[in-house]
Amino acid sequence: MTSSRAPSDADRLHKRPPGAASTAFTRNVRLLLAARTARSLGQGVTVASFSLYLHALGYSGGAIGTVLMAGLMFGAMLTAIVGPLSDRRSQKRMLLGYEVAAAAAALAAMLSKNEAILIFAATIAGFGRGANGAAGPFAPVEQAWIARELEGAARRRALSVNATLGFLGMGFGAASVAVPGLMGHGFADLASYRLLFLVPFVGSLAALALLFTTEERTHAAVSIPTADTRARDLSITREENRQLRRLATANAINGFAIGIIGPLIAYWFARRFAQGPTLIGPAMALTFFLGAVGSGLNRRLADRIGTVRSVLWMRGTGLVLMIATALATSFPVAVGLYASRALCNQGTAGARQAVAADLTRAERRGLAASVQSLSLQIPRAAGPILGGMLIHSGAFVLPFLMAAGLQAIYLVLYGKYFGALDARP
Repeated sequence: MTSSRAPSDADRLHKRPPGAASTAFTRNVRLLLAARTARSLGQGVTVASFSLYLHALGYSGGAIGTVLMAGLMFGAMLTAIVGPLSDRRSQKRMLLGYEVAAAAAALAAMLSKNEAILIFAATIAGFGRGANGAAGPFAPVEQAWIARELEGAARRRALSVNATLGFLGMGFGAASVAVPGLMGHGFADLASYRLLFLVPFVGSLAALALLFTTEERTHAAVSIPTADTRARDLSITREENRQLRRLATANAINGFAIGIIGPLIAYWFARRFAQGPTLIGPAMALTFFLGAVGSGLNRRLADRIGTVRSVLWMRGTGLVLMIATALATSFPVAVGLYASRALCNQGTAGARQAVAADLTRAERRGLAASVQSLSLQIPRAAGPILGGMLIHSGAFVLPFLMAAGLQAIYLVLYGKYFGALDARP
């Protein structure tokens, strides 16, 4: 018996016969994964050091939060524009443009002592926000491209591997922050902080070179719909929009929770335990390495109990570990608990992207990825100001408790809205 399945985007683009399932990654996907790895090295450096650099410059917690917010808000505005456009415009050109801007921002931060230039570069490139190697506000473009190249289990695996490689790259990048201290230079001289921007600069150049070698394909022409197909498409679109509104609602709560403490964790370690970059860098690296481990564990767990259930179980465990981190009384214990929490929380990144991709048809996946990213970024942008002010005032536990409470609400909504997706093939 032959399969009657209609050929998908991936079938048409890569000449795969209808019904022939493939789990192999295409060349474009492999190049996108490699670019993400290169990009994530630099992001790991800035997550571990940028807020500490601002602290060394004399910025208060509220001021640090404001700088981080500016980068997040700028990224959110760009995401709102480029995400939907990625369904109709060249994804390759968009990603190349992002890498050029990111490389220029890193170069400016490395060479200039002017604080205005540093803040402008940080706003453009989003230093310190921790995008797990994603292309900043162009992350929906990257996700939509991968989603179009693959389907089914191969797509879910690619998004999981994408997240894993991002965590690994950020881990090595964060670990490199300890190098000046180990070499005896330390961070008393602000030039050591500026030198660290060499890593994101080189990482962006490497990603740029990899993206140049991709081969973007035009999509197959769409036939003119009949009255019946227009009515059916309208019904499907309405259901997809309903699901996307649900996704945005849940993500908004999660995004605000992440923003309160996530971008400021290095600053929290510095204020709570009086530690510097030489120890905080490796501590942050551990969280990213365990995030990579968690991504692999989540992929196997999702195969057994379902993607949504795997998110709920792991994020629920991470919520408990977040509260325990806030109550830790020593730096090593706090690092161990927070890194374990990263294994559970960050390990679900690929699974959550896969859920978002499954909410719409192929031609709307750029929009879905944009909603996924934007609904996290905008609320997340408001969090650092609140978190920074609380940490600066010495309230080291309250930000974690607030974030944990919000994430508990998020998990309830996520299970209610998307739990039925696990029943799909």
